[in-house]
Amino acid sequence: MDTLRGSLLMVLAMATFALEDMFIKSAARDIPVGQILILFGLGGMVIFAAMARAQGHAPWHPGFGTRPMLLRSVAEVAGRLCYTLAIALTPLSSASAILQATPLVVAAGAVVFFGETVGWRRWLAIGLGFAGVLLILRPGLSGFEPASLFAVAGTLGFAGRDLATRAAPKDMSNNQLGFLGFAMLVVAGVAALGWTGGAVWPSLGNSLKITAATVIGVIAYNALSGAMRAGEISVIAPFRYTRLIFAMVLGVLVFGERPDMLTLIGSAVIVGSGVFTLLRSRKA
Repeated sequence: MDTLRGSLLMVLAMATFALEDMFIKSAARDIPVGQILILFGLGGMVIFAAMARAQGHAPWHPGFGTRPMLLRSVAEVAGRLCYTLAIALTPLSSASAILQATPLVVAAGAVVFFGETVGWRRWLAIGLGFAGVLLILRPGLSGFEPASLFAVAGTLGFAGRDLATRAAPKDMSNNQLGFLGFAMLVVAGVAALGWTGGAVWPSLGNSLKITAATVIGVIAYNALSGAMRAGEISVIAPFRYTRLIFAMVLGVLVFGERPDMLTLIGSAVIVGSGVFTLLRSRKA
C-alpha cells in the first residue's frame, strides 16, 4: 500500500509540476529567470512555513545541516536553476521529455545508495531510456539545441535531490522539506539574477502567473516529497514519465508547439523503458 500511495502521489506531482512549468515559461517571456526563481521561492517559503506552523512544527529543522540535506540543497539549486533555464529557452515539450531521464538516474542511484535490486533486464531498459534522451537531444545533428543541455543538467540535479530526500530524517515533515527546497530556489535566483541583472517590475498578469506557479508548486512539491519517502523507490520513480504527457499536451495547447518525429520517438522509447522497468520491478 505504501508503494501504491507513493505512485499516486508521483502522478499528482507530475501533473502539477507541468502546470507550474507552463506558468513559469509564460512569465519568463517578460521577467528574468533569476527574478522568477526569487519570487517563486519566497512565496513557497511563506506557504510552507505557515503549513508547518499549523502542524505545530518550526519551519526550520535541525536536520537541515546534515550531510544528506546539504547535498540535497546543492542538487536542488542546480536542478531548479538549470531546468528553469531550459523551459524558458527551449520548447516545454522537449525540455520535459529530457527530464524524463530523472527516474532512470534515480533507479540506478537507488541501487548504489540504498541497495535495491535491479536485474539485467531493467538495466537494459534504463540504457534504452538514455538512448531515447539522445534521440531528443540529437547531438551533432542540425536540430541540436545547446540550450537543451540545461535540461540534462537539471535532470541530474533533480535526481540527486530525490535520492537525498530518501535519506532525510524520519521526523522531518514534508512542509519542512518544502521550506528548505523553496529557500534553495531563492539562492538559485539570487545567483542567476546577480549574473544577468535586468530585474523588472512584474505586470499584474505576470504577478498572477507567478502566484499560480507558487501555489501549484507547493502542491507538487508536497506530493513529490511524499512519493519519494514511501514504498520502493525503483517502482515509484518511473511514474515521473507521466509528466511528459501533461507537458506535451500543455505545450501544444498553450504554446502551439509541434514536437518533431525524433522527439516523439525518443519520448516513446523513454516511456516504454519506464513501463518495462515498472513491470519488472513488480515481478522482482
